[in-house]
Amino acid sequence: MILKESIEHFYAQGSSLRDKAGAQQAVHELRFFLNNGEVRAAFPSKGHDELGGWAVNEWVKKGILLGFRVGELTEIHGHELMHFFDKNVFPLRKLTVSHDVRLVPGGSAVRDGAYLGRSVIIMPPSYVNIGAYVDEGTMLDSLVLVGSCAQIGKHVHVSTGARIGGVLEPVQALPVIVEDDVFIGGNTGVFEGTVVKRRAVIAAGVTLTRSTPVYDLVRQTILKATTQVPLIIPEGAVVVPGTRPLTSPYAHQHQLGVATPVIVKYRDAQTDAATAIEEALR
Repeated sequence: MILKESIEHFYAQGSSLRDKAGAQQAVHELRFFLNNGEVRAAFPSKGHDELGGWAVNEWVKKGILLGFRVGELTEIHGHELMHFFDKNVFPLRKLTVSHDVRLVPGGSAVRDGAYLGRSVIIMPPSYVNIGAYVDEGTMLDSLVLVGSCAQIGKHVHVSTGARIGGVLEPVQALPVIVEDDVFIGGNTGVFEGTVVKRRAVIAAGVTLTRSTPVYDLVRQTILKATTQVPLIIPEGAVVVPGTRPLTSPYAHQHQLGVATPVIVKYRDAQTDAATAIEEALR
């Protein structure tokens, strides 16, 4: 792919880059293909079971980082009383009715270079950053953040106040992955390359990171990330906030504990009914 070679070429030059116009054009072309979903920062791959069945397109992340390096601060006019200042290579996404996306009025923003599938709903105020992939039929409720390069599948419900973190660096690091038919509860946080497999339910208030152990009460095991492997939430797992006691004498004396996500069951008909998305809202 010529675009991939161009980005690799410009990125490798670092601070010695001289052809800034050429690099900016490469970033512009990358945004075009990201918008269409023809290239992605990460993609399903059967050969990467240790990463939850996903692989990273490092050159895509390099292209986005290249944009930060070669972009120039410019004024962006949104409204006569609202002015914004950002890199000229990162404009807002221009959507039309033909994209079949409901972008409800009230202060949401989608950066150019973010893919939005058909029938996606974005409630205000929410933000979708460059490199993100939000597949068809997914709802982003109010106050939702979808970070750079995060990948969200089909028919996902991301509830109010949820944060789906972005991962740009290091370029080989897997971004956050949320697969099809997942339910993300309110005020949750999914960060640092966590993979949430299909049909899982992340209850309100849960935070998932690389340093977060998850206790599976059903299978009686502890899920942890390593330096090479992300935290992977199994298919259909129902994760709720929990606690575990600290064992030091001082902590024991004061009955201190830390927050710990807990898998209390795996998805069943009762769970499906409790997390059903009301079709009338669509």
